[in-house]
Amino acid sequence: MGEHKRRMLNGDWYLPDDPELAADTVRRDRLCSAYNAAGDAEERQAILEYLLGSVGEQVRIRAPFHCDYGYNIRIGTGTFVNFGAVFLDPAPITIGAHVQIGPNVQLLTPTHEMDAERRRAGWEKALPVVIGDNVWLGGGVIVCPGVTIGENTVVGAGAVVTTDLPAGVLAVGGPARVVRRLA
Repeated sequence: MGEHKRRMLNGDWYLPDDPELAADTVRRDRLCSAYNAAGDAEERQAILEYLLGSVGEQVRIRAPFHCDYGYNIRIGTGTFVNFGAVFLDPAPITIGAHVQIGPNVQLLTPTHEMDAERRRAGWEKALPVVIGDNVWLGGGVIVCPGVTIGENTVVGAGAVVTTDLPAGVLAVGGPARVVRRLA
């Protein structure tokens, strides 16, 4: 395994132009393109099972779907992902069971250097994103690096989630803030 892929998988600062990571990107390009072009549900399911780290039963992802690598994404049973999802997964993205993800949702694990010189050099690292069971992310939600969203939480359309959200709440806005507990 290349130095920078190992660093990425360990959550350390890395350079994404590592040859092994570039090969992983080619793999993802090929698989996402095939997934997005496939018309048959069985063919799509087979591609997902090869692309993603794990995918539960009865998972539906509407095309187009885009990700960084795929192998760091785990999706639980009965989850639905609407059109235009972007899951950037240099770090793990874990999505629970029976999650509803609206159109154009972004789950983002990469973060970049604050130091301009290191940022120009391309250094980045990634922090895991965790979405609990029975969560609903409205259309256009952006979940930032390192965020965990507790089970049974609803995030309103267009929200930008920059910090963890507890279980069983409604959160809206940018940055997302809890507006009430759910019964």
